[in-house]
Amino acid sequence: MISGPAVVPTLAPVADSPAALFARQQLRAPVLRRASAEDRAGRLRKLGQWIEQNRVAIQDALYADFRKPRAETDVTEIWSSQVEIKHTLAHLKQWMRPRRVGTPMSLLGTTSWVYYEPKGVCLIVAPWNYPFYLAIDPLVSALAAGNCCIIKPSEMTPAVAALLSRMARELFDPAEVAVVEGDKDVATELLRLPFDHIFFTGSPVIGKVVMRAAAEHLTSVTLELGGKSPVLIDATANLRDAAEKIVWGKFINAGQTCVAPDYVLVHESVQERFVQEVRQAVGRFYDPQGEGVVHSDSYARIVNKHHFARLSGLLEDAQREGAQVAMGGIVDGSQCFIEPTLLLGASPESRVMQEEIFGPLLPIQPFRTLMEAADFVNARPRPLALYLFTQNAENQRYLIQHVAAGGCCVNETILHLAHPELPFGGVGNSGMGKAHGHYGFLAFSNEKAVLKQRTGRTGIKLMYPPYTSKVQKMIDWLMRLF
Repeated sequence: MISGPAVVPTLAPVADSPAALFARQQLRAPVLRRASAEDRAGRLRKLGQWIEQNRVAIQDALYADFRKPRAETDVTEIWSSQVEIKHTLAHLKQWMRPRRVGTPMSLLGTTSWVYYEPKGVCLIVAPWNYPFYLAIDPLVSALAAGNCCIIKPSEMTPAVAALLSRMARELFDPAEVAVVEGDKDVATELLRLPFDHIFFTGSPVIGKVVMRAAAEHLTSVTLELGGKSPVLIDATANLRDAAEKIVWGKFINAGQTCVAPDYVLVHESVQERFVQEVRQAVGRFYDPQGEGVVHSDSYARIVNKHHFARLSGLLEDAQREGAQVAMGGIVDGSQCFIEPTLLLGASPESRVMQEEIFGPLLPIQPFRTLMEAADFVNARPRPLALYLFTQNAENQRYLIQHVAAGGCCVNETILHLAHPELPFGGVGNSGMGKAHGHYGFLAFSNEKAVLKQRTGRTGIKLMYPPYTSKVQKMIDWLMRLF
């Protein structure tokens, strides 16, 4: 963890309206754009120190919002945030340094480079499923790039929203970083403002709303969305290993993860064995004493009654359409609990196979050939993630080349999200733009092209008007040469 002196709290409330905060940040943005690498690093170090010192408060907030196990909070909210901060600190000077580019023969005498400048005042709209990490991660990138930021946390996780608000007040001048709490009306008010960049994490449906609002001001956007991320398991896969990794990736955070495996396509020759391995893995992870998953301290709850009802409806619809519950199926509305559930034979037309599940329901479908499996995935909107389980190198190459997705793991789930050197983001319906590490820095930066010409007589002047025959000959020669 990042260590350092304690941060002195300054808990004066931020009473400004969104528009007033935005105006204050517009005035401060020119100051931040001149901030040195050390100034920007200092803000990131303070943020890392605060996270370390408030570990228990973060755990408490996530537990209060949807009983997230403390170990899961440590790994998916706290550790992941610190990794992003430390990686950024290690590379920030390099990222900020203007990058020289080569000079083509046609422009001899010039020198050119790419200069990275902050976009200005940015809006970060964070989701409810990983409400701390998915606010902090883009904030790290925005601060590294030298921007001012307003963060809008989800109203569905009020404890984390209040914690983020306290964090901002303790660490930052609201003219630089502020948190604005509230419901969709507040979000709508924010989206009316002419931000220089919007970073949104959430559903494709709301992503379209954000993009329409951004278009009014020609504001650039990064949209981290979701979709139905498939798992493909061929006949060569290590089924026990695959089952454990899929169970972890699917049921962590009770399935409320944008890159969670949404459905499984498994070769028909190994489907029965795979289902048995999944049952055993769920028992080892969440019910080692045989008392039922509902008693597990390692399993989260659905975030609220609305999403519980939505998931319960998906389960009921799937069963009406002919799906069989091969494991789980127990629900308890009093505590928003849905047991890890396997569904066999779900109709492709059922809601569970058409909508992003975002919960602990896992449909499993057999396939005969890799082409059939690839065609099944490609016939649907492009997913945020693709998971392949195979020990056959040719099958791996075929699926990576033939199935489009924002990202991919081979013989693993979710971990590409944790790699700071990999771009994270979707394609098509699952999002646009990339995040994390250098890619996050670039998302919040304008890559300014700079060309410097020598003074005096230069080659391009030979082609200035008037366009005489001599000038035309020079142009013709240049076109043949280059």
